[in-house]
Amino acid sequence: MPIPPGGHALRLRAPRAHSPLRPAHVTELLELPVVEETSAGGIVLALFDGVPHAAVIARRNRAGRLEWCLPKGHLEGDETPPQAAIREICEETGIRGQILALLGVIDYWFTGTDRRVHKVVHHFMLSAVSGRLTVENDPDAEAEDVAWIPVADLDRRLSYPNERRIAAIAATRVGDHKINQRTEADHA
Repeated sequence: MPIPPGGHALRLRAPRAHSPLRPAHVTELLELPVVEETSAGGIVLALFDGVPHAAVIARRNRAGRLEWCLPKGHLEGDETPPQAAIREICEETGIRGQILALLGVIDYWFTGTDRRVHKVVHHFMLSAVSGRLTVENDPDAEAEDVAWIPVADLDRRLSYPNERRIAAIAATRVGDHKINQRTEADHA
């Protein structure tokens, strides 16, 4: 089955017989269709008084708990991961960025009620070019809040270990790139 642009085809697995070594609920879980998803996002940076800050968002997880995370989202149409990262970060934070570097790719699985999802997320480091923090442009209305956080504090603010690892990589590479200075008025 050919892979559509910007995504992956739905892959169905053959049914598996129950095994005395595998409980029925595990077998049922493994029989769910597998969906491949590709997303992109990352860390958009700005300097405030010479201190690098990253725009991060707060959204609710499936259990309803508010979690701080890096902005990201699915590739649309023929988008490349860098194009999707720029668009998604702008939609979710209000900040338009310019790609500086690829920070890494996170690959993980999760299970929904009707499918298993294999997700691959491309994370980029960007420099803020324009815009002001807002969640009003998020078409999915997933982001509830957005804030500029000092890069040095991301490990305490981000909810997911994989994203904290991406932030740690960004922290070591901030000095390698030109990050745009913002005014205190842009900080709010």
